[in-house]
Amino acid sequence: MALTAGIVGLPNVGKSTLFNAITNSKVLAENYPFATINPNVGVVEVPDERMEEFVKYYNPKKTIYTTFEFTDIAGLVKGASKGEGLGNQFLANIRETDAICHVVRCFINENIEHVEGSVDPIRDIEEINLELCLADLETVQNRIARIQKKAQTKDKDALREYNSLIKFEEALKAGTSLRLLDLDDNDEEVLKGFGLLTRKPMIYIANMSEEDIAEVDNNDLFLKVKEFAEKEGSQCIPISAKIEEELSSLDKEEREAFLNDLGIEESGLEKIIKVAYHLLGLRTFFTVGEPECRAWTFKEGMKAPECAGIIHTDFEKGFIKAEIYSYEDFMEYKSEVALREHGKIRIEGKEYLMQDGDIVFFRFNV
Repeated sequence: MALTAGIVGLPNVGKSTLFNAITNSKVLAENYPFATINPNVGVVEVPDERMEEFVKYYNPKKTIYTTFEFTDIAGLVKGASKGEGLGNQFLANIRETDAICHVVRCFINENIEHVEGSVDPIRDIEEINLELCLADLETVQNRIARIQKKAQTKDKDALREYNSLIKFEEALKAGTSLRLLDLDDNDEEVLKGFGLLTRKPMIYIANMSEEDIAEVDNNDLFLKVKEFAEKEGSQCIPISAKIEEELSSLDKEEREAFLNDLGIEESGLEKIIKVAYHLLGLRTFFTVGEPECRAWTFKEGMKAPECAGIIHTDFEKGFIKAEIYSYEDFMEYKSEVALREHGKIRIEGKEYLMQDGDIVFFRFNV
């Protein structure tokens, strides 16, 4: 269950530089609009200190972290939802993502032109949000046109869907993102399968200069974005895409030393991942041993058989029980023998709600 996020923003805000950093790849990042002509998908390992402890103990033949998948699309411009600047085709590439990362320019650099001629992060945010609303509006109106006649015949299911779609249409026409609406269960059911962009959690990424990132509260542009995000209940993360790109080429020790020199506790990428996990209610369980130590992502509220199914569908179908102990207990006792002696390995059944940090061995029979 890889976490997926789409990266959006106006041209020349640092999207492709950030993407280079995230994937340590070298996609186009030239100083002109539409440098990224094809969608780029990059996968990055999710850092987890707990996995490092397992590796120290088991010295496994294979170590597999959970992953975070980013889709970087071309810089959007006004009219993108109608195809301006090649935007419409790129919006389709992020409909299946879990969240949207909106990169906003919070730095002044006369050598890097802004597509609007000046740096104004709130204007840029509102412009992109409007394009996302317009793209969703087209999807909603197309669906309304298909079911309107059926709804008029008082077909119960069609009428329920139609009423929800009209609510969505009114909001989107007003430029209001669907994630800001108070929706009922029926509305949520109707939304399934549409992949509407404005319903996805939004993370605003304030891209700042290398000089400003250590003292973010002194950057007026960042503070504006932070205030905007707080008002709509979204998250705002300050980063320097250039620093992130430099970090991506360093090993762990060099990276830590570099961050210490800058007075930064953790990289922007780590902040993005942590925030995205929190927003989406994601957690991690582990399977460990000498052959392989592996981290698995699951959604909070999932039961043991469902998590077994993340590993393999047969595990869920033939689930019998799960042997589970916590990461904290592992750190205290350091071996399965000691864990068993102290009664720390539990036998859990089908109704057990998996917890973050659970170390598990599933028993099944198919």
